[in-house]
Amino acid sequence: MIENWKREARRPMDARSRYLRSLVIDALEGGGRGHVGSTLSLIEIVRVLYDDVLRVRPDDPAWPDRDRFILSKGHGCLALYAVLADKGFFPVEALKEQCRPGAMLGGHPQRGHTPGVEASTGALGHGLALGVGMALAARLQRRPSRTFVVMGDGELDEGSVWEAAMAASKHRLDNLVALVDYNKLQSYGSVAEVLDLEPLADKWRSFGFAVAEVDGHDVNGLRNRLTALPFESGRPSMLICHTVKGKGLDFAEGQALWHHKARIEAPDVARMRQALETAR
Repeated sequence: MIENWKREARRPMDARSRYLRSLVIDALEGGGRGHVGSTLSLIEIVRVLYDDVLRVRPDDPAWPDRDRFILSKGHGCLALYAVLADKGFFPVEALKEQCRPGAMLGGHPQRGHTPGVEASTGALGHGLALGVGMALAARLQRRPSRTFVVMGDGELDEGSVWEAAMAASKHRLDNLVALVDYNKLQSYGSVAEVLDLEPLADKWRSFGFAVAEVDGHDVNGLRNRLTALPFESGRPSMLICHTVKGKGLDFAEGQALWHHKARIEAPDVARMRQALETAR
């Protein structure tokens, strides 16, 4: 089954996905470092959420009735920063200053420091619990807000994820949507080798979630799934997104060495831009 998804997750890249990746490269160039592979597998997921799903106001980030988005895999924050900048939460030029002293954009998202960021994340395993709290608060306050939480597959090794999943199911939080960026590769090896998650969909079903799967680079597929929420009334939703780590840079795709780069120099940036031009 996973092999079938690997073959399917090779969709042609459209102009918008290519543009958002170019913004990520701008940020990598400006900061001289960053999580490359973990960011590029996320682009289409975050893009579709902000283009087609989330009810948010860039000119009023604290609007009470907004939907909440939590990037629990905070190390993939450059994807979120690129989309937030593109949507007007802050100037696009700020991307080139990420990770610099005093910059608005850090190596992980920070609530209260970056407009549009709902939660400080990076220590893995906490985003879903935060999302459960936000979803419960919306219900108690009778607000229409929904909460969306994107987790990494390696992050699912954290027991706190499954504690939060049990709470979400107990409280029948159908205003909560969890997504997994299932790129099959952790920081130092494949998910199957480190701690196999399969059968992943069945695990989430056993925890009371309504579950769907999608090619995480298929914009139309993501849009169709995420504009038909909840998947089942009275249950939290889980969308497993099958992705390719490093998507868009042929030399980085599926390569653990490109999970994070502590030093990115001019030749690296040139190589990225050239690869993006010919990406499929």
